[in-house]
Amino acid sequence: MTNEPAPVASAHGNAPQGSLRALMVGAIGVVFGDIGTSPLYTLHEMFLPHYRLHPDEATVLGVLSLILWSLILVVTVKYVTIIMRADNKGEGGIMALMALAQRALGQSRRMRYGVGILGIFGASLFFGDSVITPAVTVLGAVEGLEVAAPGLSRVVVPVALVVLVALFVFQSRGTARIGRVFGPVMLAWFAAIGLIGLWRVVQAPGVLAAINPWWGVRFFIDHHAGSFFILGAVVLAITGGEALYADMGHFGRPPIRAAWFRVVLPALVLNYFGQGALLHAHPEAAANPFYLAVPTWALYPVIALATAAAVIASQSVISGAFSVARQAMLLGYIPRLVIKHTSAMAEGQIYVPAVNRILLLLVCVLVLTFESSTKLASAYGVSVAGTMLIDTLLLIIVAKNTWPDSRRWVVPLAGLILIVDLCFLGANVVKFMDGAWVPVALGLLAFTAMRTWRRGRMLVAESLGAQHLDLDVFLASLAAHPPHRVPGTAVFLTPRAAHVPHALLHNLKHNKVLHERNVLLSVQTLDVAYADAEERCAVTELGNGFQRIVLRFGFAEEPDVPAALMHGLCGQEFDMMDTTFFSSRESLVAAEKVGMPMWRDKLFAFMARNATSATDFFRIPGNRLVELGTKVEI
Repeated sequence: MTNEPAPVASAHGNAPQGSLRALMVGAIGVVFGDIGTSPLYTLHEMFLPHYRLHPDEATVLGVLSLILWSLILVVTVKYVTIIMRADNKGEGGIMALMALAQRALGQSRRMRYGVGILGIFGASLFFGDSVITPAVTVLGAVEGLEVAAPGLSRVVVPVALVVLVALFVFQSRGTARIGRVFGPVMLAWFAAIGLIGLWRVVQAPGVLAAINPWWGVRFFIDHHAGSFFILGAVVLAITGGEALYADMGHFGRPPIRAAWFRVVLPALVLNYFGQGALLHAHPEAAANPFYLAVPTWALYPVIALATAAAVIASQSVISGAFSVARQAMLLGYIPRLVIKHTSAMAEGQIYVPAVNRILLLLVCVLVLTFESSTKLASAYGVSVAGTMLIDTLLLIIVAKNTWPDSRRWVVPLAGLILIVDLCFLGANVVKFMDGAWVPVALGLLAFTAMRTWRRGRMLVAESLGAQHLDLDVFLASLAAHPPHRVPGTAVFLTPRAAHVPHALLHNLKHNKVLHERNVLLSVQTLDVAYADAEERCAVTELGNGFQRIVLRFGFAEEPDVPAALMHGLCGQEFDMMDTTFFSSRESLVAAEKVGMPMWRDKLFAFMARNATSATDFFRIPGNRLVELGTKVEI
């Protein structure tokens, strides 16, 4: 069996030139929605009363310069140019970057452990961002109704909820179909905001002076120490930058890069500068500079288009959350969940129903609690800035240890970006009590769950290991006292290749028989996205009708065990109609003095009960499966 993607999006993130344009449209429809809708609320947030800014010429040019150079330095240089080079056989995202960093550190267990903690926390913050992004973007778009007709303000929250529920229901259709539907809509969105911005810039071309970074420096000089906190609003312009990397496995690197440089970046810059031109001429437009920059005759069509774009913005982080969840699952940080592949052509396009349901519930709670994009914007930024900071730290580790030709310039540049990330994080932390605690709390909950699952699985392995029987001793006893043999093949699933599986012992104890052919099968997940053919399978002949087989999958692959065996990847013949799979199912018992605190034991047991069984996860058919129970204290 091979799970390498088809040529449309190869495992290494490249696409045939003939498909580049189509993949660009799909990427625009899935990847760029979050950052593409930032103009809806970024400048509006900057001129809220608590920042005490007046939209005079110097201030407007200053904030525009900060936005422009943040887009260039953080998104263009850091993510599009550098971090997207750190693909793990085509896969991106913080878990893939963590795996690369751990491999770069070699055998240093302490450093690998520290990087693992960092990566898990970054992934947890990304999940927090995946909750808050749909809420703030959809509310920001629907609030255009208040500009067009103030009497419609009471319907903003209900309309936003309807839009969000429809979006999450639509997820099961898959990112391939969503990209085909949303791609043209987002192209229209970027064309519209670019033209609106151009129209305003033509009326006041003086705003183009903000291209000079001196205006950003002057902003800090003019506004003294308090100017630092405006970075808490500037970061809104780059939210979604991390999604470019997280979604790389869906479309590949070249289409995302091409879409950014050819479409997205020019449209964003034009619109921000157009809003700045309006603010310079009409300071009162700070109430909602995006919608007030739109010609009156186009207001309702732009509201509709903005709502569609906001839905797509939510899609970019949702699809990224699916990718990160699968990577975390296969690396052993969250329980096994049902994963549905939504494309026959691209392995990276997936749908995780459990993650989708959790996100929908939390997003709806946020909308009902905060009720406006302005309140949610105060909560926005901490999780984004934290994730971006961790990405930079992991990038430095990867570049320093594995990029000998590039590290001389990448590491110093990443150090400069690290300072920028720290400034963004510091500026957002001060908003903690205004709502920034929400994504942090969500991230901490996710982090606690991931660490509990990881630790719990280690305790289960230790408990089972303490009860183990050495395989060599077992085989010697079989040779001395051979049991009755029955025709067929028995495959015993075991994570410990050197020990006798509990299912094998129970089967022999209760049924008093062995099959003619017995296979001790272990499945391993590698810290690369896709396993190479030569490392896919290892077979060891143990004698007396026993074999040990180790199947290896990358963390971005679908571990379909029967398919791997039937397709002869291990050089063995398997007739599934003559093969029975045996597996142990652990019954967990929380103990007072073993392992974790009691509340974590109970959390782990709850997660284990709701996880997809290993046999379902490995696609083992129920009519060929025998499960035997084992009690385990943790």
